[in-house]
Amino acid sequence: MTTAFQHTTVLLREAVEALVTTPDGIYVDGTFGRGGHSRALLERLSPAGRLIAFDRDPQAVASARASLADPRFEVVHANFGEMRDELVARGITHVHGVLLDLGVSSPQIDDPQRGFSFRHDAPLDMRMDTTRGETAADFLARADERTLTQVIRDHGEERFALQIAKAIVARREGGSPVRTTGELAALVARAVKTREPGQDPATRTFQALRIFVNAELEALEQGLNAALELLAPHGRLVVISFHSGEDRIVKTFIVRESRDVPDRRAPMAPPKAMRLQALGRVKPSAAEVAANPRARSAVMRVAERTEVPA
Repeated sequence: MTTAFQHTTVLLREAVEALVTTPDGIYVDGTFGRGGHSRALLERLSPAGRLIAFDRDPQAVASARASLADPRFEVVHANFGEMRDELVARGITHVHGVLLDLGVSSPQIDDPQRGFSFRHDAPLDMRMDTTRGETAADFLARADERTLTQVIRDHGEERFALQIAKAIVARREGGSPVRTTGELAALVARAVKTREPGQDPATRTFQALRIFVNAELEALEQGLNAALELLAPHGRLVVISFHSGEDRIVKTFIVRESRDVPDRRAPMAPPKAMRLQALGRVKPSAAEVAANPRARSAVMRVAERTEVPA
């Protein structure tokens, strides 16, 4: 029997209203998840509109194909960082909007066998795409102390990263490498000396490993650049992030592309024209956070593609 895991889409109305400027357009949902944004987008599109969704998780792709039969819709099993090549292969060179809803979905967190959560003891997998790549357990079995410290510190903003890394290596050298979520959570709890109110001590370490194993920040950089190349003039880029590192990347990208840039190699030449215009930053309402606590850290940034110079 298959368990139906529920997912509450964050900033649903706000994202759809920010993204859709022409109902006849072509739009991209970079992370289908369980289809909350995709379904709402299809409701806003005309019969001539088109929506292409991406997801690296084969379970999400299977859910899309089983539950969403619409001639305007197509789902692609790929990382959204690959969207440009995938769309060009389908004869699409420009789109009118790209939505990226980052991070992990509720079904991924709530399914113990995926290894994203410390609430249940399960194999320490953490891969969004279970058909490829290295599991978190495999990474912990090979990485040295310096690498572990860097990953946990940089991706999890964990100030006890060194102590946690030392404990992982010591356990491994003692002949018992960390293989399950429960083992990792217990190890971190012993290594972290002070705890943040209301937060499990393993939260930051689990976040760090998930981001690293799935190369999420690298995929985000690739996806932002791909979206910029694909967007037609006045097309919208909408990004929802749940982690300060992700939001920094998105903010920096939009700021960089929202200003004229002089060519240092040719100081007298006209500056390179800005390619994006920042339109705003949106946080979930108090009511949404009360109804869905996982929304509390969400930040949505919106930008619009400027006119392409002739």
